[in-house]
Amino acid sequence: MDQILRQLGELLLGAVPTVILLAVIYVLYTFLVYRPLTTVLAERRQRTQGAMEKARADIAAAEARTAEYEQRLREARQKIFKNQEARRQQAAQLRAQAVNQARTRAQEQVKQARAEMEEDKRQAMSKLQSDAARLATEIVRVVLRPLAAPSQVGGQ
Repeated sequence: MDQILRQLGELLLGAVPTVILLAVIYVLYTFLVYRPLTTVLAERRQRTQGAMEKARADIAAAEARTAEYEQRLREARQKIFKNQEARRQQAAQLRAQAVNQARTRAQEQVKQARAEMEEDKRQAMSKLQSDAARLATEIVRVVLRPLAAPSQVGGQ
């Protein structure tokens, strides 16, 4: 059994440099590879997530600008429609004024024409009365002349 223990001691003694070498390799690996690699991976993850968050923020900002643009566009369209409606109302008012002025002028012309017709009627009536009186006088003279002519003939 001594031999087994001695062989086991020699094995352990021979394994000590391997364990030390393995510990050195582990320490070197940790400082030279693992820590820089985890740092780079963390930075990469942070940049990736940061880029994704920035992209989300940019998308949100673009959506906000789009919403603002659409709101301005709606307001501009409303303003245009209001201006068009105001112009239509103004044109309708101008047309109504023109129609009213034309109606007023037409009524004045009708009144003037009626007044002229009344004046013409009055003049025609007075002329007819004077013509009727003259004709009546002439008729009486023509009718009475033959009666007056024989007495004048007999009296001579």
